[in-house]
Amino acid sequence: MKELILKNLRSEIERLQRELKVELPREIARARELGDLSENAEYQAAKERQTYVRARLGQLEERYRQLGLLDFSKIPKDKIGLGSRVALLDLDTDEEIEYTLVIAEEADVAQGKISAGSPIGRALVGKTTGDEVTVRVPSGTREFEVISFNTIFDNLGKSSG
Repeated sequence: MKELILKNLRSEIERLQRELKVELPREIARARELGDLSENAEYQAAKERQTYVRARLGQLEERYRQLGLLDFSKIPKDKIGLGSRVALLDLDTDEEIEYTLVIAEEADVAQGKISAGSPIGRALVGKTTGDEVTVRVPSGTREFEVISFNTIFDNLGKSSG
């Protein structure tokens, strides 16, 4: 999992570096040829994109360094942790919910992927089947019971959807 995440980050970093070093300079040069830079929308847009790409590149490179230090051997094999797929019962609505705990870059609530650093994620880490979890949310608190879970080690080799 770590290797795949790092590979995806590296790919995004390389794409942005290519955009910053090749594509944007070409766009800026083309826009300069159009004349007056003060009223040149193409030039302004390319310069704004250049600023955004530089900032995003810095963020991704820092995250890549941080993830390189992540020690997967410290993820529990018998409790909920990063990579776990968790089935919960919402004790207030009696609704069953399923989440997978992922790193922030992979979070996508619509697909049931929540960051292990989110309020629900933090509350679930270290729990096991039958544990009740109280999560603080802006509107108050929510109560869940862990129905079942699979760890990252159980899920290795399975499709992540």
